Amino acid sequence: MSVRALPDFPWDSLAPAKERAISVAAGLPGGGLVDLSVGTPVDPTPSVVQDALRGAADAPGYPQTYGTPDLREAVSAWFARRRGVPGVDPDGVLPTIGSKELVALLPTLLGLGAGDIVGFPGVAYPTYDVGARLAGARPQVVDGLAALGPLTGATTPKLLWLNSPSNPTGRVLGIDHLAKVVAWARQHGVVVASDECYAELDWRPDPDRDPGAPTTPSILDPRVCGDSHEGLLAVYSLSKQSNLAGYRAAFVAGDVALVRQLLEVRKHAGMIVPWAVQRALTVALGDDTHVAEQKARYAARRTTLRAAVEAFGLRVDHSDAGLYLWATRGEDAWATVDALAARGILVAPGSFYGEAGREHVRIALTATDERIAAAAERLAR
Repeated sequence: MSVRALPDFPWDSLAPAKERAISVAAGLPGGGLVDLSVGTPVDPTPSVVQDALRGAADAPGYPQTYGTPDLREAVSAWFARRRGVPGVDPDGVLPTIGSKELVALLPTLLGLGAGDIVGFPGVAYPTYDVGARLAGARPQVVDGLAALGPLTGATTPKLLWLNSPSNPTGRVLGIDHLAKVVAWARQHGVVVASDECYAELDWRPDPDRDPGAPTTPSILDPRVCGDSHEGLLAVYSLSKQSNLAGYRAAFVAGDVALVRQLLEVRKHAGMIVPWAVQRALTVALGDDTHVAEQKARYAARRTTLRAAVEAFGLRVDHSDAGLYLWATRGEDAWATVDALAARGILVAPGSFYGEAGREHVRIALTATDERIAAAAERLAR
């Protein structure tokens, strides 16, 4: 497809607000921009993971596209231990070069094209839309299955994206909701891909959580899909839970037949996770201690920032999990962006994530303790 058919990269439009925020911040106590517009980790990569990477530095040969058997087994064990999902077949696991490339290329890897529909939430990560366009398929907002209306061969999506916890809203889809989607998808022959990259960062009170796992529910949970993962793919990244954004360490898991289809294309294209990253990923998946430590850091920052944001006059909606506050004061998002830029703080307008987000802003928790404290002080002034 032509690059001209792709939407503009939304963050480029933040440049004027960023310039204003930098200018203002220079004259404030604790000077310097507080950039809460992008969810990029700032804390150190855990030493246990760094050690694994260094230990695998001697890698003269080509790694396996499929990933090593022990890596795929580590993913299966992680699903059982952390997600309440026993029985993930290691043959249905495939490492990916970060999760964004998989999101962008999944429609293409599945062979979708002209006339095929890719559905995704109305407030969503822009790459779901981009991935449909790259494949030549038709992107379509699907906010509730009833919104699709009467289905025909021409109106039934071939691929339906879910995102729970949601980026940007932090909304968590429960077991019952996921089970209804899976039942509907199987009835209509729709592949469901669930982007679950923020699952370890669940802020809901204990009574609101499902008893089967310490994280948010997965599309592969047996309470959702029974004893079969047919037609289902779960996408996960360690960028957030383990500060591995720079490693591009992620995976997709679920339906063995679908994963093997992805594998065949990726082998031809040379889409291989580097050997050292595979080793680091295996170690990271087996170490829960660093995940708990990082979650505690984000919890403290979230408490500080949420109180300041609400005192400033914004209402925080959803935000039950993940790395963002989804906030509004009932005005156009760009007006809120400008109001925060006037305090030396940069955030992302909700319109980046769809028309339905036009009155919200996304405020990231991914800043140092010092920058979060500076934001809170500025909002209180």
